[in-house]
Amino acid sequence: MSQEQNSQTMKPLTAASKLGIYLPATPEEFRNSTITRAQLEALRTDPPQWLTELRRTGPFPRDITARKLGVSNSGLQRAEVSDALTAVEIEALLADPPEWLVRERANLVAVREEAERVKTKDAERRAATNRPAKRRG
Repeated sequence: MSQEQNSQTMKPLTAASKLGIYLPATPEEFRNSTITRAQLEALRTDPPQWLTELRRTGPFPRDITARKLGVSNSGLQRAEVSDALTAVEIEALLADPPEWLVRERANLVAVREEAERVKTKDAERRAATNRPAKRRG
């Protein structure tokens, strides 16, 4: 067997996810083929024009859109943002943020602060249980 027949392949959705792009916006040939790991690596190291343009202007998948807006994926869901957004649409939202975006950004900050507080408290608790007991007397 040749190396080409033995190489692992992935579905276009998986490859798009690994590339951080929105699958429906890719060329038909990408959407309708399996991608090998070697092809994926080639796309990463020497991206074709369509990939460069897609990464620059979008539309972007939900996780990238959420990161660019500074909200969580759940925040986009709560705001009922179901379509992939382009760079222009994201810039417009950031320039004049609607109430939902302001609320979700504040919510994400609060969640991260709480997670940091819990992490610190747990670390302090672990440190306290590892200390030798004080002797009385």
